[in-house]
Amino acid sequence: MTATGNQRERDTASAQLLAQLVTEIENEREFALQLRRELHQHPRLSGDEADSRDRIARATELDFTPVAETGGYCRFGPADGPAVAIRGELDALPVSEQTGLSWAATNGAMHACGHDVHMAALATFVRAAKRVTLPYAVVPLLQPREEAYPSGASDICDSGVLDTLNVAHVIGAHVHPRVLAGQVATGAGAVNAASGEIRIEVEGRTGHGAYPHDAADVASALAAIALGLPEVLRRTVNPLSPALLSVGRMVADSGAANVLPGKGTLHAMLRTTQNEDAAVIGDAVAEFARHQAEAYGVTATTTVVQGEPVLFNDAALCDALEGLLGQAELEVAPAMRSLGADDFSFYSQQYPSTMSFVGVATPDTVEDGPSLHDATFLPDDDAVLRVAKTMACGYVAAVQQIQKR
Repeated sequence: MTATGNQRERDTASAQLLAQLVTEIENEREFALQLRRELHQHPRLSGDEADSRDRIARATELDFTPVAETGGYCRFGPADGPAVAIRGELDALPVSEQTGLSWAATNGAMHACGHDVHMAALATFVRAAKRVTLPYAVVPLLQPREEAYPSGASDICDSGVLDTLNVAHVIGAHVHPRVLAGQVATGAGAVNAASGEIRIEVEGRTGHGAYPHDAADVASALAAIALGLPEVLRRTVNPLSPALLSVGRMVADSGAANVLPGKGTLHAMLRTTQNEDAAVIGDAVAEFARHQAEAYGVTATTTVVQGEPVLFNDAALCDALEGLLGQAELEVAPAMRSLGADDFSFYSQQYPSTMSFVGVATPDTVEDGPSLHDATFLPDDDAVLRVAKTMACGYVAAVQQIQKR
């Protein structure tokens, strides 16, 4: 058979495989919606996700091996050969839910980033895939601590289990409120930023507010440092490589209006689209803070905490996935790129991977509806099936790439 004939045969097999997976996912509709609501109602914070992991294990009737403390993994399908890993995040956020649902969480935590949908979708895909003859194995990754450090994805990569399982590709899918329901956005190359934190501690000398000349004013120094950070960024990195510093916490509290505080702290979020820019910015901020503090007669100590690297989507895998979405009754949306961060990036550093953004917006909410991490963020019920189908497209796309080797 010619090379063209072989390719045509593989394309036909891929289409048949995806059609089977989509049909079986649809057959899981009632299960998918019930599991999503159960997981939503009982969220677990980062580092406390074992209950959620075990619930997925029961739902899929698979034995998961613990990893990264509260996470888990397994492998099913062909025993030999490469495997395709599919990630589902387990953790919720410390957000008090305000959706008003009868199945709302009431424990002070909330799946405000859609991880309940992702978990239910992964379980749905797994149950569907178990009834289909697979060409390559599937490795479901139940990953803890996506929302907090230390990163669960980093721990899983460092554990070496993915190499032991012969993982060739890793697939991720995340709901997104700025993409219309029924559409899926991918995009080759960098789609999420590298993330980190900058913490600045300022120390001076406390005193009476009426006699500032007898004190060392920490509050004013801290404010001056915060206002100067955008200028540091502008003078440090190439504007064609987007980067961002956002101050999220600033404290200089003496406990009284007429007492000048002697200590203050500033916490800023750092995002870059070039991994190497983070260290350069950190050094520049430390130098700026030190000199600015000296001008106020105080001292500043800067600590840079590195988080996730840039999330990089493999071009060939993205192209293959986008070519399959129509068969799953999903549309290709324009590429989604943002300075958001996701520790899925650790997988993308080691394996050809792709993260897809699955739309949950309506025309009325796509521009200004509740965002991720909002206490009212609530993907629709059918989002579970759309994410599961996107995972199926990702799996088949990975199969195509493996067959091209």
